[in-house]
Amino acid sequence: MLINQQFRAPFLAVIFAGAILVLGKLILSPTSAPPEITSFVFPPEVPLPQWRLSESFSPPEPKAQAAEIISQNYYRYIQNSKQLDIDMRYLMLEYTHFSIKNLTPISTSAIVRQHQKVGFYGLGIDQQRAYLSSCINPRGGSTFTVEQFNRNRYLYDLRPQYFLSWLLGKDSLLDRRCLWVNLSVPLQGSSPQAAYQVLENAWIPWYQWWEIRFPQP
Repeated sequence: MLINQQFRAPFLAVIFAGAILVLGKLILSPTSAPPEITSFVFPPEVPLPQWRLSESFSPPEPKAQAAEIISQNYYRYIQNSKQLDIDMRYLMLEYTHFSIKNLTPISTSAIVRQHQKVGFYGLGIDQQRAYLSSCINPRGGSTFTVEQFNRNRYLYDLRPQYFLSWLLGKDSLLDRRCLWVNLSVPLQGSSPQAAYQVLENAWIPWYQWWEIRFPQP
């Protein structure tokens, strides 16, 4: 108990000092623009176990209503007679709100699942294709909904070790960058559940490869 009391005062002092710094920053520069995001070039090849890369290309002018797309790339993989398409978008989501429907065709009918080592993702069917969609976050597990993404930002970004970079104008207080992923396979007579299994098996190693290679700000 005595040890806890000894550390309580310094801990509260640090919290109080941090709050004062944040308040001072907001008062002195309430409209300061967030740092510009460095452009990012997707690698032409990304390894995916049990799949062979068939095609990779970047569209010339990526656009979206829900977010500012910084860069984008398409990958196509082949496994025997199966075909897997992956659409990758590196983007900055709107500060207050964004619409999932502009990022994935399964926004309104998605089945949301969670994997313990990955995070949240959505599964659904659109025009005879099965989709798995998710956002790889700069910190924290993957997310699918607006609420999940915002919760990640408050949980992982609002930490003392990141305040100094924000106060110096090097980083945004909330890192709203996202690697949005749409994996899809044609149904071709297979059941949605069988297609979902194919997507989930590909999604886990795909996420793990990108998690440690998330673009630098």
